[in-house]
Amino acid sequence: MPKKAKELSPLEVKRISKPGLHAVGGVAGLLLQVTPSGSTSWILRTKVGDKRRDIGMGGYPDVTLANARDKAREAKDLISKGIDPVEQRKAIKAKLMASQAIAMTFDQAAEKLHRSKSTEFRNDKHAAQWISTLKTYASPVIGKLPIEDVGLAHIVNILEPIWQTKTETATRVRQRIEAVIAWATVSGYRKGENPARWKGHLDAVLPKPRKVTKVEHHKALPIDSMQDFIDQLRQREGIAAKALEFAVLTATRSGEVRGATWDEIDLQNSVWVIPGSRMKAEKEHRVPLSDAALKLLNALPRLENNNLLFPAPRGGVLSDNTLSAVMKRMSVDAVPHGFRSTFRDWCAERTNYPRDVAEMALAHTIGSNVEAAYRRGDLFAKRTLMMQEWANFIGTKKTPGKVLELNKKTA
Repeated sequence: MPKKAKELSPLEVKRISKPGLHAVGGVAGLLLQVTPSGSTSWILRTKVGDKRRDIGMGGYPDVTLANARDKAREAKDLISKGIDPVEQRKAIKAKLMASQAIAMTFDQAAEKLHRSKSTEFRNDKHAAQWISTLKTYASPVIGKLPIEDVGLAHIVNILEPIWQTKTETATRVRQRIEAVIAWATVSGYRKGENPARWKGHLDAVLPKPRKVTKVEHHKALPIDSMQDFIDQLRQREGIAAKALEFAVLTATRSGEVRGATWDEIDLQNSVWVIPGSRMKAEKEHRVPLSDAALKLLNALPRLENNNLLFPAPRGGVLSDNTLSAVMKRMSVDAVPHGFRSTFRDWCAERTNYPRDVAEMALAHTIGSNVEAAYRRGDLFAKRTLMMQEWANFIGTKKTPGKVLELNKKTA
């Protein structure tokens, strides 16, 4: 019968300093290991099946003598049941590491989706706005929360404070949260339904966006005010005034004009081709250039090492407010985007051009997907005639003596 080790007291264990393995008693095979460097740890030397194992029980004195004996007894109990404590410990550790590997916070998921979709954004500003809205509204509530734990209550807490007052922003936030959660689900970071889904889910909790906010149309000048406006605009100096006139002549958006480059202009064929990457609908748009538009372009200076039609004073793209500032200085109660509305009204009220021709001039989506599949052309020939007529109309000066009130408010 093997000799039973003396059961040492905590004080006796504390006095052990000689390098080597020292039996401490209390549990057969429990040893205190002292290394030449002086570090100490617990080892349980025992048999697991047919193999002898030295099982670590932790460092001393962090693991006390009493704790070491308890851990040794638990290990022996597992061995008596046919369980290898070492393999069990490895399995638990592996499971923990696996769970940590797939754990991801909402902010982390949002950043990963944002990076993966970077090429799909129309421009850097849109990309920045996409992630910025999430950081502003979603991150304070669920940013540090594991994506798998985000639920309906969290989404409602994010949206309710802004749903009535900032409805458009809230709608975009919801859509972006839904996209992040959808990405996380497909990527294996969560399971179950998407709590940010609108149809059949959030629509049962929040009122419909159109019920809580009214659409505010951009302020626009009346059709008959355009001739005097253009006449006064052409008397102004500066690249911003030229950019605004070009926007009016082409019925395009401010951003499309401000970002226009000479590479997009074909003066010989009188066409401006805007690439899909710069269009709201993400589709290439051909704009017929009227005689007035060509005259404006031909008069523009071309800067060395700058391909922009309307560069800012420091060489970059004109800011969002540059064209609006021109109108404010002219005391015009309207906004640049409103000229698209004026153009559309002119098409409907003063011409016989079909609706589709006007809508294509504005780069609006026409009809259903089925209709679009059959209509391959862009009605360019008809739009060319229409844009020339528009330029002729707004370029015709009013008869002398009639005063136009440019600051008259319009819908």
